Amino acid sequence: MQETKALLVLENGSVYRGTAFGHIGEAAGEVVFNTSHTGYQEILTDPSYAGQMVVMTYPLIGNYGITPDDNESSKVWASAFIVREASNIHSNFESSGSLDAYLKQAKVMGLAGIDTRKLVREIREKGAMRGVISAVDLNEENLKARALSIPEMTGQDLVKTVTSTENYVLDKPEARYHVAAFDYGIKTNILRILQVCGCKVTVLNAATPVEEVLKLNPDGVFLSNGPGDPSAVGYAIDTIRAIADYNRTTRALPVFGICLGHQLLSLAFGAETYKLKFGHHGSNHPVKNMKSKRIEITSQNHGFAVKMDSLPEDLEMTHLNLYDHTVEGVRHRSLPCFSVQYHPEAAPGPHDSHYLFDQFTEMMDKAKN
Repeated sequence: MQETKALLVLENGSVYRGTAFGHIGEAAGEVVFNTSHTGYQEILTDPSYAGQMVVMTYPLIGNYGITPDDNESSKVWASAFIVREASNIHSNFESSGSLDAYLKQAKVMGLAGIDTRKLVREIREKGAMRGVISAVDLNEENLKARALSIPEMTGQDLVKTVTSTENYVLDKPEARYHVAAFDYGIKTNILRILQVCGCKVTVLNAATPVEEVLKLNPDGVFLSNGPGDPSAVGYAIDTIRAIADYNRTTRALPVFGICLGHQLLSLAFGAETYKLKFGHHGSNHPVKNMKSKRIEITSQNHGFAVKMDSLPEDLEMTHLNLYDHTVEGVRHRSLPCFSVQYHPEAAPGPHDSHYLFDQFTEMMDKAKN
């Protein structure tokens, strides 16, 4: 097959020459890297990657094809996919097609054949940068100018672009709990695990007002993962703050947040967030549980974090990132509210942190009795 030349140009003028695969055209977004060895389909369909082009550090991608059951949402959210080598063959008894065909169908561009080690090193040294990939316009200056015109991630509310437009219910026979789950970009495996834990789940649009939530009379509230700058999602912060006030004045209503949900919960209680230099993206990040002293290997995908020195007295840090000592989890000292920055539902893994869902159901049991 004849290869199609393509360029990646970063906002600082760095140029990476490779070949296009998947959809042949152009793509733009913030360039971030992911250190996972597997799970590329889950990464592509994670709504938290909206507005970002993902570089895989593992050199060979696509070798086990695409499996419909592995999608984390209904579509590919990553703006583009960048790899060292895109496998021309795939082997997996469950696969229904190739990565190349999958990206073509999704109209998402792939770039292969570049030195991903060099690109990742540049992102680590200089920080995540905006970039443009093109197989149409190969003029480097044009692409640099277009990269500089892309809105920066700071200040962007991308939740409104990924949240479900209508509320819906995932019922479970003989459900023991009813959970109201805010969809800021919720992943399929989160919903799957909540159901396994005995929950009927009502999935809510991100802008659902607190009055509608309380009308459901849920046993608990879940705050999902999602893309963009948490401080820009003011409506969600206000709603979480109102739920906290309901906890103080009316009855215990357990709240559990993951990733963006963790950041929003922290902001609602008065903490601050900031943009990380190049974010945490991968399935191999060590996190220390401050209570048990155990080290959990976790899956992560976020570009913002909670400022440790901004945590109010009411919030206790429960988990610590051992790479850069950032906040990985908090709990309220008197209200049944807790959250983690990483992904305990991680698909395909690791599964060290599944106990957090049990912690959530135990809190709902206690609140009901």
